[in-house]
Amino acid sequence: MRMDASAGIGGVGGELLTPLGWSERAKAYVALTKPRIIELLLITTIPTMFVAARRLPSAGLVALTLVGGALAAGGANAMNMVYDRDIDAIMERTKNRPLVTGAISPRAALVFAVSLEVASFLLLWSTVNLLSAVLAVSATAFYVGVYTMWLKRSSPQNIVIGGAAGAVPVLVGWSAVTGHLALAPLVLFGIIFLWTPPHFWALAVRYRDDYAAAHVPMLPAIVDLPKVVRQMIIYTVALWALSATLAPVAHLGPVFFGITMVLGAAFFWKAWSLRADASPKRAMKVFGFSITYLTLLFFAMGVTAVVRHP
Repeated sequence: MRMDASAGIGGVGGELLTPLGWSERAKAYVALTKPRIIELLLITTIPTMFVAARRLPSAGLVALTLVGGALAAGGANAMNMVYDRDIDAIMERTKNRPLVTGAISPRAALVFAVSLEVASFLLLWSTVNLLSAVLAVSATAFYVGVYTMWLKRSSPQNIVIGGAAGAVPVLVGWSAVTGHLALAPLVLFGIIFLWTPPHFWALAVRYRDDYAAAHVPMLPAIVDLPKVVRQMIIYTVALWALSATLAPVAHLGPVFFGITMVLGAAFFWKAWSLRADASPKRAMKVFGFSITYLTLLFFAMGVTAVVRHP
């Protein structure tokens, strides 16, 4: 399938539906950006900026970086929906997305997505720095070109490699403050990279029939669940080990080190529990905890950075 924005004027089949009011259409455009995913990306960006600055960075810089990052992520998610509208129509979880229902045409969605990317680059370049702008748009290029258009439909390693795109916001946040990269943001990048597979595979266990019906080789849809669980455990162990290096690398002290160890142990135990019960209900509990894990880790990191370097 090609990303053909001219194909149809409504949903997957191009059917023209009843025109929406401005508020409904606005909600449809917001839905294109996948706001809940953007929230998670921003949760990792702000604490990273605190660690990079070793104090509270200026509110203006934080706001501009967040807006620029949100625009880039929103554009990437919209492009993903344009390309994936055929399989979105098959999957129960995604059948109500705007391009499937015909609320927005593929052409309009693609114009919207490109506009967000241009706005993101220009905003970050003009108000933050060029490195942050390049990193933000590069994440989009990777997410769309490598994950969405290539790996997602061809390899069970799709979310493993493609997850790198979701780790780039920490690099954007760090470079926004310092103008360069260092070892600490690379460790943060690695943490999110290793966190993504067990996080997403837990969700994919719940929707494995959806992925199978759409012929998307997400790991839980193509292998037995015990193998999926083993892979999740391996990644949580690797994540736990890498998180142990964050305190010394980012100069965050022994208290934060202890927090990383406790959170890592909890995430490992949640994944380990799937060995006895890999039901969709249990997997969704692991999925929910994975979000809690990342939120608490980065919140503790940001608070520690400010407290240790007031």
